[in-house]
Amino acid sequence: MTAWIDQALWCLDRQQPAVLISVASVRGSAPREAGAKMLVSAGHQWLTIGGGQLEWQATRLAREHLGNADHPDRWVRDMPLAASAGQCCGGLVTLLFERLRDTDRAWLRDACDRLRRQESFEREVGVGGPGVTPWVRLQAPAAASHPANRFQAARLLDPSDPRGCPVLTEPLRPDSLQILVFGAGHVGHALVSILGTLPCRVTWVDAREDLFPDVVAPNVVIEATDTPEAVIDQAPAGSCYLVMTHDHALDQHLCEQIMKRDDAAYFGLIGSATKWHKFRQRFAARGIPPERYARITCPIGEPGIEGKQPAVIAVSVAAQLMRLRTQREHRATQADLAVTH
Repeated sequence: MTAWIDQALWCLDRQQPAVLISVASVRGSAPREAGAKMLVSAGHQWLTIGGGQLEWQATRLAREHLGNADHPDRWVRDMPLAASAGQCCGGLVTLLFERLRDTDRAWLRDACDRLRRQESFEREVGVGGPGVTPWVRLQAPAAASHPANRFQAARLLDPSDPRGCPVLTEPLRPDSLQILVFGAGHVGHALVSILGTLPCRVTWVDAREDLFPDVVAPNVVIEATDTPEAVIDQAPAGSCYLVMTHDHALDQHLCEQIMKRDDAAYFGLIGSATKWHKFRQRFAARGIPPERYARITCPIGEPGIEGKQPAVIAVSVAAQLMRLRTQREHRATQADLAVTH
């Protein structure tokens, strides 16, 4: 997701001094994974590195150095959770602190553009030291390495780097989960609101432009169009589709268009068991092979979560999609292990 980049640029645009805090590495149990980020200004904080004493102490350290011109702009701090934070996790978290200045705007914009172009890359951060100016640069991703040394996040390289300072490398990659939501009704609004906070990319489609909100999350793109078939045709392979329009005939048409592709990672249709029974009859009458529509999830949502309120349905569907994302991540890790052994 680009939320931390967007927020950092927001602070710079408003000349609001801020510190970007990243979980650089984790040993043992910790509240957040490596790569988690938060931004801290004198009076506000955005995102989270896990809450509790760890976050409180990190926020205090960031604010202490915001107005200290003699302190380096980038530094690393080890945080033993049991000893210094009194947390039961008991692990060791290494935090990277970065005082953002207007000179950081270029790499932040470049990173945002690369992620939106679906490019993977690495962010190299030189912390600096005596006679060495801190730096940030973006570069092509390194060759595949053992998963323990790659993303989830920033990894601390050789602390005695020949350049005379610690260097951290953070692999960054675009969100792999592309979700297309058809319908801007109550459930569509509730679902997109949740998806806007999660690691995914969302295309929200409806012909009724007036139903869309004025502002959406950075990972959401609105398509106000009366030709949703074109959006389906242009979607990347392995996309997730949620069909939840106001019109059953349109729902059926969209389902048939999606089934022509036969490459959906997830295909959900809102509706009751009765609606799904009628749709199966119509698909069969049109000669669509049963194995095609057998992949449609209807009713949508996690089994066992009951309720027809839009928010309840949205939470249930979001849970299904995040489970799919986790399964993808596990498969990717196993593939990397196979390559490196």
